[in-house]
Amino acid sequence: DFMIQGGGMEPGMDQKQTRASIRNEANNGLKNVVGSVAMARTSEPHSASAQFFINLKDNDFLDYRASNSQGWGYCVFGKVVKGMDVVEAIARVSTTNKHGHQNVPVDDVLIIKADISGEPAEAPQ
Repeated sequence: DFMIQGGGMEPGMDQKQTRASIRNEANNGLKNVVGSVAMARTSEPHSASAQFFINLKDNDFLDYRASNSQGWGYCVFGKVVKGMDVVEAIARVSTTNKHGHQNVPVDDVLIIKADISGEPAEAPQ
């Protein structure tokens, strides 16, 4: 397992209502390393809307390489600074296949609270 993903479903596997997709900003200089938080998307580079993932290990294959279909990567926008033990516990829950999705937790996993600390980082110039 290389990451955990969430943000797209309500409890009971009901699809979450989302806003419009956002532009992929994976060329911001941030890397998909252990504990980094990134936007999930489809194969379309600019399709991220609500789903995110937390990297369980360094995943350089998810990093930005070029502004083309093969190189866009996945935009890192944050990092876990406290509570990585909780992330690892989520990664260990029992999973199954549900509603056409693989590796879905048998029991719903809810993130009740996440704090944002510090000032937003500026993208490298």
